[in-house]
Amino acid sequence: MVGRYKVITLCGSTRFKDAFLEAQKRLTLAGNIVISVGLFGHAGDDEVWTEGVKEMLDDMHKRKIDMADEIFVVNVGGYIGESTRSEIDYATANGKPVRYLEPEG
Repeated sequence: MVGRYKVITLCGSTRFKDAFLEAQKRLTLAGNIVISVGLFGHAGDDEVWTEGVKEMLDDMHKRKIDMADEIFVVNVGGYIGESTRSEIDYATANGKPVRYLEPEG
């Protein structure tokens, strides 16, 4: 397994911080390199709401998707917001497989 690591970028609402951390842990232990969000704006990282920061973070997350082999959507309760939908569309348009925590429906 050493040296054969898939790179996975996590996507989803930052309100699900605990689910992000659990997915990161589980996917890492399964032998993947996991790229996550830098801040959890909906879970208390208020710097996100400073002028220009959210736009920068959204763009940065697309670059994280560019670096990944696939994305993993943390869609607790099936929730997918506007930013996450944009990331899914971006990944799909760039040929990246998309997996979900919960079945999409």
